[in-house]
Amino acid sequence: MGRVSQAQARENRERIVATAAGLFRERGIAGVSVADISAAAGLTHGGFYKQFESKDALVTEAIGYAFAEQATRLTETGARDGRRALLDAYLSIGHRDEPAAGCPTAGFAGDVARAAGGEPARDAYAEGVEAYARMLGTTGEPDLAAVSTMVGALLLARATAGTALSERILTAARDSLAERETLLE
Repeated sequence: MGRVSQAQARENRERIVATAAGLFRERGIAGVSVADISAAAGLTHGGFYKQFESKDALVTEAIGYAFAEQATRLTETGARDGRRALLDAYLSIGHRDEPAAGCPTAGFAGDVARAAGGEPARDAYAEGVEAYARMLGTTGEPDLAAVSTMVGALLLARATAGTALSERILTAARDSLAERETLLE
């Protein structure tokens, strides 16, 4: 078996990172093994270790990837649809039920708080949250209140999914942020 080209190696690395970012958000970092990531990415276990020295190194990169992916989506849809449409999409049943493709702020919060990935992962997460809050801000300042409300509501809605309370949480957060938007206009 021959060596893979540099281009193929880069492609393999990108596939591992993208796959891990989704799996980590869906199942939690501790709930995903290197073997799970390798299999889902269509690579061998050994192929993983050719790209990363450890799972923790991948965690940090996957967090950065997920936030960059979110920033691209927000830039594309935000300019077209506006802030209210963003709130409606974020605080929706669809977003609640699809954590693998969802917000990295919510998807990685619990794991990073429990120190998964160590200090580099925490730093990458903090940078991502700050950038996300900045994108939501309307005055050039990060809108930490909006991020906190949105993420908190999403986490609570996911934890109570399947109950009437879950949808009420999403609606209450959406209404509160919409009212706040009206007051700021």
